[in-house]
Amino acid sequence: KILAGLGMTLLLTVLSMIIGLAIGIVLAIMRLSTGKVFRAVSWAWIWFFRGVPPLVQMIFWYNLALLLPEISIGSPFGPKLVSWNTNDLLTPFSAAIMGLAFTESAYAAEMIRAGIQAVSHGQTEAAATLGMTRGQTLRRIVLPQALRIVIPPIGNDTISMLKFTSLVSVLALPDLLYSAQMVYARTYQTVPLLLVATIWYLVLTTVLTAIEHAVEHRLKSEHHRAGSGKLRGFLSFRLFARQKEPL
Repeated sequence: KILAGLGMTLLLTVLSMIIGLAIGIVLAIMRLSTGKVFRAVSWAWIWFFRGVPPLVQMIFWYNLALLLPEISIGSPFGPKLVSWNTNDLLTPFSAAIMGLAFTESAYAAEMIRAGIQAVSHGQTEAAATLGMTRGQTLRRIVLPQALRIVIPPIGNDTISMLKFTSLVSVLALPDLLYSAQMVYARTYQTVPLLLVATIWYLVLTTVLTAIEHAVEHRLKSEHHRAGSGKLRGFLSFRLFARQKEPL
């Protein structure tokens, strides 16, 4: 049961981070767009989900069936095309993913926005002179550099997300903590089982920290190699130009 709960904790962490980062990238781009509607929607999303605790969100999504017993798609005053039972859609797992991923998306949006703004504006101008569209510039030049900048805070968020998954125990979702609780509720070995959960959390946090440092080191090394290559190319060009100068 402990190992099954460990797998559920890892699954919640990975899915919440992937969904949260995907939404965060879209929100960051909307926040930096020139359209007022996009900026307003992005600001409202970030304001709401950064202000509401993830535990409150999870409980709300899980009990949404009390407000909306059925979710349907159709015309406003016409027939329903497709409908679902809210309880069938919003299981404890989906409610946990929504609460964790939406909270992460709000924080990730601000981090990615700061990373995009840290990229030199001259690079986007140079890309425009080469005939690249705004979408190509964003995808090929701006976002790769911005993501390299935000890797450290995203790594910290991943570790925080791993710990936030313990909140899903209120939904009776068998994560690591809830599995330990179910075992010690039967065996009355409360402290030993809590120590087991604590050790597993420390092991996972240590592994994630090592992965974060390895990714940072790799990106830093690639950046330094690219910078050295540019410097060597510039010096070679200057030497070649000086050799061609008339005496």
